[in-house]
Amino acid sequence: MLRYLTSGESHGQSLISILDGIPANIELNIEEINHELKKRQGGYGRGGRMKIEQDKINIIGGVRGKKTLGGPISIEVKNKDYENWIECMNPMEDVDLESKKVSNVRPGHADLVGCLKYDFDDARNVLERSSARETASRVAVGAICKQILKNFDIDFTSHVVQIGSVRDVVNYNFEYIKENVDESQVRCVNKTIEESIIEEIDKVKKEGDTLGGVIEVRVKNVIPGLGSYTHFDKKIDGELAMHLMGTQAIKGVEIGIGFDVAQSTGSNVMDEIYYDENNGIKRATNRLGGIEGGMTTGDEIVIRCAMKPIPTLYKPLNSININSLENYSASIERSDNCAVPACSVVCENVVAFVICKYFLDKIGGDNLADLKANYNSYIKRLGERGWKK
Repeated sequence: MLRYLTSGESHGQSLISILDGIPANIELNIEEINHELKKRQGGYGRGGRMKIEQDKINIIGGVRGKKTLGGPISIEVKNKDYENWIECMNPMEDVDLESKKVSNVRPGHADLVGCLKYDFDDARNVLERSSARETASRVAVGAICKQILKNFDIDFTSHVVQIGSVRDVVNYNFEYIKENVDESQVRCVNKTIEESIIEEIDKVKKEGDTLGGVIEVRVKNVIPGLGSYTHFDKKIDGELAMHLMGTQAIKGVEIGIGFDVAQSTGSNVMDEIYYDENNGIKRATNRLGGIEGGMTTGDEIVIRCAMKPIPTLYKPLNSININSLENYSASIERSDNCAVPACSVVCENVVAFVICKYFLDKIGGDNLADLKANYNSYIKRLGERGWKK
């Protein structure tokens, strides 16, 4: 079973991940992984922290000569800013507990409840781990998963479809998004609204406020049958939703036309099925986003995620001091005023992990050669039943 753990604090020495369940003999491309990390740091609206950090992966174990060994892969992403925080964040030495103490908790963040749950008098202990800085680990994990799946032509892309009140209503094909998204400062492939998005980000920043938005993740060339209808915790859409909702600031996930199903008739929701000898079993539409009954259909997977505005505001909202219980303005931490473009990169890699997990569960194999043999056998059987790749 593919699984991973992450560890580390936002201003600690490093972010550490352990990725277990990767088959042997998968060749890893370090430049491609680092490129994903670099994309996570980009996007219009990012804050000063991104000028300090230049994230690069350091693989400590589980790989030899660029090829996976079949054991757990240990991954490090160093925090350059740690040198400025060592007096406050050193794990095993006496530290300064006062100069960076956070008592005035931020609404919308983990600060207050985290302090109540873990009995802290300093929200620094909470925000260091709950920070979205942790998503660098998840991008590194997802980037490795992508390198497994590219052996089977499974490909990923993502883009921004809304920031604030500016929304893109055009439905693009996968190739257009893939080819154009990295050219946009806000990862929006619609050039006609990119300027409006930037103007809105600038306007809100001047007001000391923040913006959220909606991103879309697309997955191409997924085979039918990843996931299962047999039990709720085997449904791939359920696990996708869980992992995406477990990503910092995500408050909603929809697959295909999502919430629009509630206002549509069945004939305008279901994807009609056809067969012809040249194309095999096909659907006329993809309204359900490539997943039916908890299983992939073989059509493109389409997922949208709603990201809330970042809760750290430069015009802070009313809150309380967790120690005196007096009313105060919430604390200000260095922050972005819009991280939706970066969130699209994070969510894309979170999805990559889930797809890879279910792919390995379905296909199975301790090494790349076994994976390919099992994959080809499954594709052959599907072809005998009328499905064509």
